Amino acid sequence: MKIFKSQIRDIKEAGGLTVVEPVNLYECQFGQNCFVGPFVEVQKNVIIGDNTRIQSHTFICELVEIGSRCFIGHGVMFINDLFRNLKPSGDKKLWEKTHISDDVSIGSNATILPVYICEHVVIGAGSVVTKDIRDAGIYVGNPAIKIKDI
Repeated sequence: MKIFKSQIRDIKEAGGLTVVEPVNLYECQFGQNCFVGPFVEVQKNVIIGDNTRIQSHTFICELVEIGSRCFIGHGVMFINDLFRNLKPSGDKKLWEKTHISDDVSIGSNATILPVYICEHVVIGAGSVVTKDIRDAGIYVGNPAIKIKDI
């Protein structure tokens, strides 16, 4: 049996980071005054902007960049592998990036595929974002669609 303990290692943070353990944070970067709740994993090369909150049970995989003043709700899942070969790809060259701009709020249990999301967007709880969002507003559903301007 192998047992791996949760850990925080090799992170960069600009100051004021609050973390509630247990978490897995490794080789990632946090801006000023960020918050990370329990049971969160943030993988290597992820960049999180200033004053961003990440609530419990969220998974942020490699190749994700999240802007400043964002809110990531409970149980949000980010995806970087679209299973193009009908199975998980061990080849990182096939993984894709996600960019979340400033002032974005993502509701609990949303799933974010590799996309670009512009500033001033709200993603409703349980929504699945499958395509780029380039117009500020409120988006809900599976797949997520715009229902209102902000």
